[in-house]
Amino acid sequence: MRDALPLAFVPSPEAAAASRMADFASYCSRRAGLPLQDWTSLSTWSAQAYEQFWPTLLDYLDPLREGASLPVCTDTAVESAIFFPGLRLNYAENLLRAPAGEPVDKIVLTALDEAGGRADYTRAQLRRQSFGLGQALRELGMKVGSRICALARNDASAIVACLGSASIGACWSSVSPDLGPDSILTRFGPLEPELLFANTHLRLQGQKRSTGVLVRQLLERIPSIRVLVLLDDDALDFEPTLPVLRLSALIAKPPLERVVRVPFNQPLFVLFSSGTTGAPKCIVHGHGGTLLEHLKELVLHTALTPQDTICFVTSTGWMMWNWLISGLATGARVVVYDGSVSYPEPDSLLQALAADGVTVFGTSPAYLRFLQDSEIVPRERFAWPTLRAMLSTGSILYDDQYDFVERAFGRLPLQSISGGSDIIGCFVLGNPMLPVHRGEAQCVSLGLDVRARDGEQNLTQGTGELVCAKPFPSRPVGLHADPGGDRFHNAYFAQNDGVWTHGDLIELTERGGARILGRSDGVLNIRGIRIGPAEIYGIVGRIEQVVESMAVDQEDVTVPGGRKLVLLVVLKPGITLDKPLTFAIKRELKSKAGMTHVPDLILQVEQLPQTHNGKRSERAVQDLLNGRCPRNLSAIKNPEALSALLAFPELNIAPKLLA
Repeated sequence: MRDALPLAFVPSPEAAAASRMADFASYCSRRAGLPLQDWTSLSTWSAQAYEQFWPTLLDYLDPLREGASLPVCTDTAVESAIFFPGLRLNYAENLLRAPAGEPVDKIVLTALDEAGGRADYTRAQLRRQSFGLGQALRELGMKVGSRICALARNDASAIVACLGSASIGACWSSVSPDLGPDSILTRFGPLEPELLFANTHLRLQGQKRSTGVLVRQLLERIPSIRVLVLLDDDALDFEPTLPVLRLSALIAKPPLERVVRVPFNQPLFVLFSSGTTGAPKCIVHGHGGTLLEHLKELVLHTALTPQDTICFVTSTGWMMWNWLISGLATGARVVVYDGSVSYPEPDSLLQALAADGVTVFGTSPAYLRFLQDSEIVPRERFAWPTLRAMLSTGSILYDDQYDFVERAFGRLPLQSISGGSDIIGCFVLGNPMLPVHRGEAQCVSLGLDVRARDGEQNLTQGTGELVCAKPFPSRPVGLHADPGGDRFHNAYFAQNDGVWTHGDLIELTERGGARILGRSDGVLNIRGIRIGPAEIYGIVGRIEQVVESMAVDQEDVTVPGGRKLVLLVVLKPGITLDKPLTFAIKRELKSKAGMTHVPDLILQVEQLPQTHNGKRSERAVQDLLNGRCPRNLSAIKNPEALSALLAFPELNIAPKLLA
């Protein structure tokens, strides 16, 4: 346990007492008739008395809704519990309503890009465009439950398309246009979407790149798509055989007179897992669970108010995009940024956000490492007086990065947050009532009974597998095309009976903080992006010279994100891994899956480690490359495959790990 980490930030007693979190603690105390004003009491109560906590939170945040809030939950089992089955609401309606006292002509969305472009939208404009699109989609035959996909840049048109779809109860999924075609098809294909939104091009590092080839492949290989809606006004470089419409025309329709309020658990978003053992899972999230979780995290944990301006650097394919646009429901101004964060200057993103008056900046350890390695210290280059807080997620935030942020941005709360697409939210995150300790997330998220599972014990302190022991509303509705729930069960509940198993290793500290120690499953975390090795194996397996391969990530603080991708390959007899073959493997991965899937290091081995039942063991290699004795060494039938890795000095493996 790390009991004496130096403090990185301490809120003033006045600021802590004036926070919405403190106000909520008092509200809970009055409602429950219990002394819950201190954080420990509130946190413990929220996790254990979840059937009291969630309706209390619902009433405090007061989203637009109708129906009965009882029963709160239909079951006590995490896997089968359904929250608020009697409630109806709409995600888009809640994001687009004006909070009390906030004018409808206030600017609530700003879209920036790498070329210096800027577009501002008032709440009235955003409502008008989103609900106009909703009416147009209804006229096109879209309805509650229709599945809509988007190949979208991170700009305002993507948000309008998403909220317009949600306003009629349709289900939305999106990816960034820089993802490879195979990766997109394995995500969108199973959904059988009826409509595709798409940008005709993307801009990156000053270059305009057509998406025409990608769009054509999607239309050819997903026959369920019957309508294509272009998100920009440029022309495609091919002629589709189905109807092609423009977003700019659809948003001009008379707006919906009334949005469609749907059941609390009606599918809203389908997000995608990394694809550890096969195609990515299509994870279905509901209107109510998404809205309630995001409001809790944004209003209470992030302390977002209508006076704030928030920007989180993300793409439309990452759950932080969904999380960011939910910030509209708080009354804060949301800023999205499209393009490269380091073009035309290495600090272009930061200059743009400072000039725009951003108060809460969300980023990743990979970007912070880039700034640190590039010796970019913003406070020495320009003023950013509005910045009051920073958030970081996507990979492990190392202790020294807290020191860098203080030197580069000033003394402010740096909140390490972690969760994932699986729960469309966070298990651990920030807290305006608590100090920040270097290397730690400040607290566990309210209402989530997070434990560290060690053997058969679910610990409230200690190190182990991250599990959640009580039901929570942002648990997925299920997986797409999984009517019996078998894949859902196997993904999250088969490993540890009765609790949600997330796939992370966690340390829960005595003071209530947490450290995420990395993945406990086969998911790779490269430059802050989680990817599944199955996608790599599928592509590399089609290369003629390769017999089999294994992908793992290795901690390396010198690379962005703190982890590098290592690919081990077994080649056909007589073939050697030379520079042309190395280049061919990287080129194939880049073209089919994207840059994130390109290994930092490719090594030729004679064999891959296998268990006695014939399964390859990524875990043993992962442990070895990251300075741990392989946990399953006795289960490896060919331990010489592990010993052979000692011959590669670039892996820097300590021989004693196999002694």
